[in-house]
Amino acid sequence: MFEMRKRQQGRIEGPPQVPGHPRPNTCCLCWCGCCKCLWNEDRMERSERQTCTKMDSIEATEEQHPTLDEMIAWSRSFEMVMRAPEGRDVFREFLRSEYSEENLMFWIACEELKKETNPSAIDEKARIIYEDYVSILSPKEVSLDSRVREVINQSLAEPSSTMYEEAQLQIYTLMHRDSFPRFLNSSVYRDLLNSKRACLDT
Repeated sequence: MFEMRKRQQGRIEGPPQVPGHPRPNTCCLCWCGCCKCLWNEDRMERSERQTCTKMDSIEATEEQHPTLDEMIAWSRSFEMVMRAPEGRDVFREFLRSEYSEENLMFWIACEELKKETNPSAIDEKARIIYEDYVSILSPKEVSLDSRVREVINQSLAEPSSTMYEEAQLQIYTLMHRDSFPRFLNSSVYRDLLNSKRACLDT
């Protein structure tokens, strides 16, 4: 009877511990189960955050698409084209086809310079604009008259955030009078307009 009880206890207690091999923790199953739950919860939270981030990105992208009314309004106002980031993107695509993209890029660079308040940043940006768009050695040189160039050259000694204002206006006027009418008749603008109308009709 004593031997039978001993054998039953041996079966309940499990096999004896082998030297050098510690017995598994009896709480291991419980611990793994808890960890698994926590891990799953963390994974679900990460997945939800990623989904939200993707949705935010999609919504932001959708918000950047111009409406049909906005695109029609562009034909009535060059200022509206230049004011809207989407309008500038489409206009830039057209200018690129005419190899005059530098005009718009110069205008945008001047706008960024006018927002700058840090003196060292103003010096740096003013120098970059000069090298990229004003210097006769630059492949992206914009068309400025000699008087405006002289004003810029004199301003280089003490750069300011508004030193390119007159040159910027000159290029703006050039794009308005010369490039904008062709843009409205271009396939770039008309195809985009027709595509938007087709989407609304479906």
